[in-house]
Amino acid sequence: MQDSNYPARYWHLLEDGRMQCDLCPRDCRLHEGQRGACFVRMRQGNQMLLTTYGRSSGFCIDPIEKKPLNHFYPGTSVLSFGTAGCNLACKFCQNWDISKSRDMHSLMDQASPQAIAAAALQYGCKSVAFTYNDPVIFAEYAMDVADACHAQGLQTVAVTAGYLHAPARRDFFAKIDAANVDLKAFTDDFYFKLTGSHLQPVLDTLVYLRRETGVWLEITTLLIPEHNDSDPEVTALCRWIRQELGPDVPLHFSAFHPDYKMPDVPATPTSTLVRAREIALQQGLHHVYTGNVHHQEGDTTFCPHCHAALIVRDWYEIRHYALSATGHCPDCGAAIAGRFGPSAGQFGRRRIPMTLG
Repeated sequence: MQDSNYPARYWHLLEDGRMQCDLCPRDCRLHEGQRGACFVRMRQGNQMLLTTYGRSSGFCIDPIEKKPLNHFYPGTSVLSFGTAGCNLACKFCQNWDISKSRDMHSLMDQASPQAIAAAALQYGCKSVAFTYNDPVIFAEYAMDVADACHAQGLQTVAVTAGYLHAPARRDFFAKIDAANVDLKAFTDDFYFKLTGSHLQPVLDTLVYLRRETGVWLEITTLLIPEHNDSDPEVTALCRWIRQELGPDVPLHFSAFHPDYKMPDVPATPTSTLVRAREIALQQGLHHVYTGNVHHQEGDTTFCPHCHAALIVRDWYEIRHYALSATGHCPDCGAAIAGRFGPSAGQFGRRRIPMTLG
């Protein structure tokens, strides 16, 4: 098994003797033995180590719609895994037990990139997803897993906040087939106060993915009552997506539930998500979804031209699939943006925890 302390990339030595991590805009400057804000990238001598290479917080087979990706081989299964740590400090983190973990012993599952690809193939998965915590902080491991997956004909998915510098961004996404990027809000004040980061690098990542790569892109915004759910902010966010990324990038509005450091904030009402979806459609976005609530219209993929219901979902289960084998609307012939097979997968809403080895 690969040693979990693996030589990391993206760093340089400073004149004062400290080592700067160049992976993300936090630019952590480390003395000997110190770890970055993500807690998994550590200085040892004149070397940066990734301390979670080959170690996972767990594996699970999910429907691809759970990532959420609604336009990337709908109905198929994806082998999902993460490690520990995160380079953001979101007070509303919904996976805080994993992303905020500093307990390396909690990473019980060990797996080489080749073992992960072999397991995904064995269990009939279409793709492998780097998720649960942000994969950019274990970029070297994720990229090696992606290479092993591609060698087996598998697709790769990143679920990420998109907070990384340009050189790492280029290398990482060159290995990724689809990404769901969290656009957590549309003000830098929100990003700074509630995540300890900044908005602009995330916008830069979104523009890069859309304009300079072939990565299939979808966006998720978790709407938190009284923090990022106002009509003006939702309107500004949707207008930016339409102008900078185009109308075909799917947008998922997801419901917040009280957790981590925001237990006193109420859960997001379904009506808030429905209103946000209406605003997004009014701003010209073609594919807008509601998440973490049961709302069939907000789960359905409509043709943006004739408005026919093309993919009807019940939570993560596909109830009706009308796309042609080439991804076109059978009623008007319009091409639907996305990556589609000749038919929908039949994995359904199951979630199957598993171990490797």
